[in-house]
Amino acid sequence: MRFNIAILILLFSASIFSCRSSRKLQSAMSKNDTTITVVVNPAENDSVKLVAAALEKIQGNHIDFNTFSSKIKVNYQDSKQRNYDFNAFVRIRKDSVIWISVIAALGIEAFKVYITPDSVKIIDKLDKTVQYRSVNYIRELIKLPVDFYTVQDIIVGNPVFFDTTNVLTYRETENSVSLSTSDEFFKQLLTLRRNDFAMLHSKLDDVDVSRNRTADFTYEDYAPVSNRQVALERKISVSEKTRLEINLELKQPEFDKPLNFPFNVPKNYKVK
Repeated sequence: MRFNIAILILLFSASIFSCRSSRKLQSAMSKNDTTITVVVNPAENDSVKLVAAALEKIQGNHIDFNTFSSKIKVNYQDSKQRNYDFNAFVRIRKDSVIWISVIAALGIEAFKVYITPDSVKIIDKLDKTVQYRSVNYIRELIKLPVDFYTVQDIIVGNPVFFDTTNVLTYRETENSVSLSTSDEFFKQLLTLRRNDFAMLHSKLDDVDVSRNRTADFTYEDYAPVSNRQVALERKISVSEKTRLEINLELKQPEFDKPLNFPFNVPKNYKVK
């Protein structure tokens, strides 16, 4: 298993949405039984307030922290029926360091990753090599406009890429709330629990139809962790030219505990 597969899985471990600065939201409202659907139109002031209130609740679920750590159990399957199971240990010091240790078969540490706001360092213990890259390496790897802070939010469980400036529709049912949006990269549909606006499902379609890229994310088994709601199970399906099925299970996540971030490169390792 190559490193780029492992880091891709970890970077998609939480959510694909984030809240940016809002502007006027527009809507026209229609009702059918207990369902409310809002279609964006600047003329409807009451509907603007309804959608704005939902966006405020989404932002209210933002996870703040000083440090974060978790074991992540990963199962990965691709269109060629290749199946991988491995564990990763993740530690974060907010706005400073993301540390990842990928454990392969027989409990052997295969990779160690050290990410800062401006750099990425990768130890490959299988090939006995080390890489020193700009943080832009992550963007090149997963073909999305991410930086250190985006990766930090994805791993912890904060939303990214959710553009509040272009909400197209808003829908309420008895148990859920859904918003569809569009930006320069994706058309998105986000579904949340109505009682607390925890994420349940998200779907992305690439605006570039020639790429035919889609992704589905499901969030389950929410649990309180230090007064924060965290989805312990996440199911991800990504398809473009091939299809990936990814299941992630967080084990013993913790916030604001003392952490260290060891990253020692053996002298005999080659720079790749």
